[in-house]
Order: sequence, then C-alpha cells, then structure tokens
Amino acid sequence: MLVLNFLLAMLPILWLMFALTALKMPGFKACGLAALIAAILAPLYWKQPVSYTAAAALEGALNALWPICLVIIAALFTYQLTLETGAMEDIKQMLAGVSRDGRIMVLIVGWAFGHFMEGMAGFGTAVAIPAGILVALGFDPFRTIVACLVVNAMPTAYGSVGVPTLTLGTVTGVDTFILSQNVALIECLLFLLSPFVMVIIFGGGVKALKGMFGITLAAALSFVIPEFLTGMFIGPQLPDIIGAVICMGVLIFLARARKDAPVPPEYEAAASGNKRELSGGDAFRAWSPFILILVFLLVATLVPAVHDPLAAIKTSVQVYPAEGASKLTFSWVNTPGVIIFIAAFIGGLIQKASIGTMGKVLKRTLVSNWKTVFTICCVVACAKIMDHSGMTSDISALLAQTGSFFPLVSPLIGVLGAFITGSGTSTCVLFGGMQAMTATRIGADPAWLAAANVMGAGIGKMISPQSIAIGLAAVGMPGKESEILSRVMKYCVLYTVIAGLVCYFMPVFL
Repeated sequence: MLVLNFLLAMLPILWLMFALTALKMPGFKACGLAALIAAILAPLYWKQPVSYTAAAALEGALNALWPICLVIIAALFTYQLTLETGAMEDIKQMLAGVSRDGRIMVLIVGWAFGHFMEGMAGFGTAVAIPAGILVALGFDPFRTIVACLVVNAMPTAYGSVGVPTLTLGTVTGVDTFILSQNVALIECLLFLLSPFVMVIIFGGGVKALKGMFGITLAAALSFVIPEFLTGMFIGPQLPDIIGAVICMGVLIFLARARKDAPVPPEYEAAASGNKRELSGGDAFRAWSPFILILVFLLVATLVPAVHDPLAAIKTSVQVYPAEGASKLTFSWVNTPGVIIFIAAFIGGLIQKASIGTMGKVLKRTLVSNWKTVFTICCVVACAKIMDHSGMTSDISALLAQTGSFFPLVSPLIGVLGAFITGSGTSTCVLFGGMQAMTATRIGADPAWLAAANVMGAGIGKMISPQSIAIGLAAVGMPGKESEILSRVMKYCVLYTVIAGLVCYFMPVFL
C-alpha cells in the first residue's frame, strides 16, 4: 500500500519529467497538465472533496500571483527598462573597462555582477548578461557559458530578491528567516569554492590561478562574508545583492591597484568598443534603479518606523476551507515586488524615460512572460493540491524509509527538480514540502532539508536545458546544447556530491 500510494502521488511529478524531457513539451503546457492530474487524483484516490481540491488550486494560484509572480515581473521589468533606456550598455562599458586581465574580468563580470543580476532579476539574466559581455571581450564562448552556468548555482536560493527561499517558506510552513539562516550555512563551502572553479574553467586549467590566488580569494571572501551575514541576520531578500555590491567594489579596487601588472597573452581581454566618457552623473543614472531597489528594500526591512506601518497594510483570507488551515496573507505595500516597481519607476524617471515608455516596457514584460506566470501558478496549484490531499505526505512516508541516510540524497532531489523545471522557485514548490515532511518523519530539521532542496535546485540549473539555451542565445550560438551539457555535467556531479556530504555531516558540527 505504501508503494502504491507513493507511485500514484508521484504521477504529477513523473508526468513532468516525461513531458519536459521525452516529449519536449513547453513548460506551461506540461505544468498545466500536471496540475490537472493532481486535481483528478485528489478526489478519486485520496477522497478529497472536489470543492476542497478547487480551493487548494485557487490558493496555490493566488499565492503564485502575489507575491511570487509579482516579484518576477517587477525584477524583469527593471531589467527591460535598463535595456530600453540604454543604461545597461553604460553598465556593460563600465564593467568592461576595469582590467586587461581576463581572469579578473571574469571575476568582476561573471562572479560579482552575475550574482548582482541573480539577486535583482534572476531567471537567466545572471547567465545571459555576463556571458554576453565576456564573449564580446573576445573570450571563448564555450568556456564562458560553462563558467557562468557553474558559478550561478549558489546564488539561486537568494535570487530575484529571495523568491526561491520566500516561496520555500510558503510551501513548507518554515519561518523564512530560519530558512535564510540555514541556506547561508549550507551553501557557504560551495560559495567559497565557486570563484576558484570559475577561474579554472575560464582559464582552461589550474594554471590559470597562477598569480591570481589572492584576488580570487578576495572575490570569494568579499562576497561570501556579507552574503552570509545578511542571510543570517536580515533575511533572504538581500544577501546576493549586498554581497555582490561589496564584492564588485573590492574587485574593482584591486583591479585598479594592479592595472600595470603584466598579463599573460592568453588571458588578455580585448578592448571594449563604442567607448564614450561616462561622468559620475552618467554612472548614477545607469545604476539608479538598482541603487534605489537596494536602498528601499533595506529601509523597508530594517527601519521599524517604515517597516511596521507598511507591514500593517495587509489582508488575510482563508481560501482552503478545512478546519485549522492557514490563511493567505497579502501584504499590499511591504512586499519586494511592490518595492521593486516603485524603485524601477523612479529610476526610469531619472533615466529620462517617459511614463508612456515605462508603460510600454511593462506591457511588453507582461506579454512576453505570461507563460512563466501561468507555469508558476500551475506548479504552485499542483503543490497545494498534493499537500492538502495527502499526496505529499505519502511521498515523504516512503522516502522516510531511507532513515538517517536521506540527507545524503536530499540535494539530489533539488538537482533533479531544477533539471526538469529550469527554475529554483518551481523546484522549491514541487519538492520543498516533501523534503520538510520527510525531515520531520526521520527526526531531522525541516529547515535544514528544505535548505538542501534549494541548494540542489541551484546546482541543477547548471544542466537545465532552459539555462543552457539562455546562455547560448546570449552569445549567438544556438544548437550547441549537447556540447555545453557534456562540459558542465562533471561540475554538476562534483557540486552535488559535495552538497550531499555537507547536508549530511554539517549538522553534526552545528
């Protein structure tokens, strides 16, 4: 009976695996059908009333729209607006002119700026933009894409202003601040290793670290220390952003300090084209939306005089009618999506974009991403149906039979989820509740295994066809997916093994 329940409960997930990998079905169609499968199974096999199934689906869709999709659209709107105003070209030029040493450039652009874009926007921008800049500087596109894919694994948990971790809190019921602390702990080792791995990939071997160990270590520490402290003491919205800003500052200072140092010919960066002199005012205008997002989020999070009255503007609704079910709470102002929109509109005005232009960009962002919104709504609806009906509980019941060894494979589940969905957020929705429930059954900490799930989700994005396609499109080389996958797979396996060992052994030392 236990095995039968497990297999039937896994049908929506197995369908997703089959539809997305074997049938190559578009994600929005596959996820819509997965939600439909769950909605059929819940009343037929788990005897959930049809009205309760519908309410669970509605709860999931509403939860997906606000705040998850709101943050995604706000972040992508900010990015699209910087493209529309030309600010992103100025940002690229500022970054490209810092150093002649390609190894330093890959740390500034791929590591620090890539993490900044992941923290601000996510959803492929952290691979596409850095890869595009670096290839434009004359670097090997295959090594560049592999390096950007690998290094983007760790910041995923705090990406898009913390959406994956915030979503994880919603589906597991674990406090998001506790989750943020666990993510900071569980990812620390791989975060420290990643810039070294990036330089090795980019430079074609360990020899690339010659003369670079100090600055690579500085890149690791100047990001990881503020990222860790922010995750531990502030929450999941800002670790990537604060860590990246500090890291960029440190690396630019160190790069300028050694600007006259000789550079081996094989690592020399090409000069960037279309140069124009940028004043301090130009720089501020280019970065203004991102600066305002950082400032507004910090104030809204850390200043009680601002946070408390804004947080009081909310509505709580019980959508799922079962006794004891938790309510959905909609924060109408003090939520990252709203704050990002406000900052982006003000930043757009600073960049001299008209209201009409910003409206056009917003419309384009909504139209071009409706499939993403629909996909996330279906995934969250499916997860809520599975959770409320008892399907998730039956999955965790079988997984709990692995006992104390389950943490070894917990990150692998996240890896598989991200390979299937291409999204850290969707992976948290699919498997986060199951991981937390399994942790409870085996006597482990639910927050720890939930953090392992989102860590695995970041690692799995390395090999996600969606992530690889985004990287190749950014450098104008579509159709090379299999070659990139074969190159990045060994790093995915290495990270997964390390993640499993960290997940299993670190609690012993905490």
